[in-house]
Amino acid sequence: MQKQQKIYLDYAATTPVSREVLSEMLPYFSEKFGNAMSIHSFGQEALQAIDDARNKVAGFFGAAQSEIIFTSGATESNNLAVKGVLKSYLNSRHARKPHIITSAFEHHCVLDSCRAVEKEGLAEVTYVRPGKDGLIKVSDVMREIKPNTILISIMYVNNEIGTVQSIEKIGKIVKKINAQKNSTDFKIIFHTDATQAINYFDCNVDKLGVDLLSMSAHKIYGPKGCGILYIRKGTAIRKIQDGGDQEYKMRAGTHNIPNIVGLGKAIELVQKNKKNDSKKIQALRDYLIEKVLREIPNAILNGSKIKRSPNNVNFTFKDVEGEGLLLSLDMEGIACSTGSACSSGALSPSHVLLSIGLKPEQAHGSLRMTLGKYTTKKEVDIAVKKLKAVVERLRKISGSVLKEYYSKK
Repeated sequence: MQKQQKIYLDYAATTPVSREVLSEMLPYFSEKFGNAMSIHSFGQEALQAIDDARNKVAGFFGAAQSEIIFTSGATESNNLAVKGVLKSYLNSRHARKPHIITSAFEHHCVLDSCRAVEKEGLAEVTYVRPGKDGLIKVSDVMREIKPNTILISIMYVNNEIGTVQSIEKIGKIVKKINAQKNSTDFKIIFHTDATQAINYFDCNVDKLGVDLLSMSAHKIYGPKGCGILYIRKGTAIRKIQDGGDQEYKMRAGTHNIPNIVGLGKAIELVQKNKKNDSKKIQALRDYLIEKVLREIPNAILNGSKIKRSPNNVNFTFKDVEGEGLLLSLDMEGIACSTGSACSSGALSPSHVLLSIGLKPEQAHGSLRMTLGKYTTKKEVDIAVKKLKAVVERLRKISGSVLKEYYSKK
């Protein structure tokens, strides 16, 4: 019996560790096992590896080495960004209750961090809604700024629908507003979750105008469990976990040396290959979009096609239930997603799709297909062929059931 070919189209959830990255990491699991906080030669060897990785990461972002803080990933980085800025403000003893601005379709780790401080009564939060095209209007963000606004957090590239936000424009306006403030005023801090942007877009922090930037290694063919928070020098932020003095006293905990080394190598490879990889992947993305919309009736592309990540497509299929679609494709050897991997256990419809105006039944019929540097045209052809057959079958089985269910809601 011939083994079924497996096709991975979920690169936004995670990427395989590249061979070059793994090769760089391996010695630090056994041969070079020192703790970077130890003063002996074993520790100094580990510390040098961290410094080398930090230098590579800093170079990629156009930052100083001291502005790069290694974390366990973007979830921790985003928590530190939101809660660390708030902690700094509260410790400064300003009288006004602080105000935070974010978008309604951020990753859950940003949204849940904001909701947590909001629930505790520590801050008020405004959630700016994107348009139907999945884009946040800069004017909508600016309209929500108040005298007590301390933080604006807008993601660079949406993790579900791949739409690209105008981070640079927001950064310029925030800079102008801060320039008009008195020296005793708390300046607005601008943060972006750039996790899905690293592979494809310019992430120079000065060009973007950001004070804080988060990312994860496992989205760029690096290891899971490692990421960074860029913190611009002078930014009002405090640590949120206690312990040792690692990471310029901003993030306590023993360094994960192999993963930090892997992150450094992964980002070095992104910098080297970004242009060619982006061009190839975008061509496949456009081919996939055109093929699905042409061959599968009642398929809708969610989000802007123009301001979109080169690797992301997100479709809604009328009269098809997303979980059934996902499981059926998996049985056919096709790995996709119905939304963020971090929320795949939830049965509720995607908050991202609801935020751009889709009805619950439409959001339930969504499918995210994300490409990577190992994706081939042949794989796309096979995936679309199987997708077409699965959609046709599921519509016959469940289309009428879904209509009846939602008519009663």
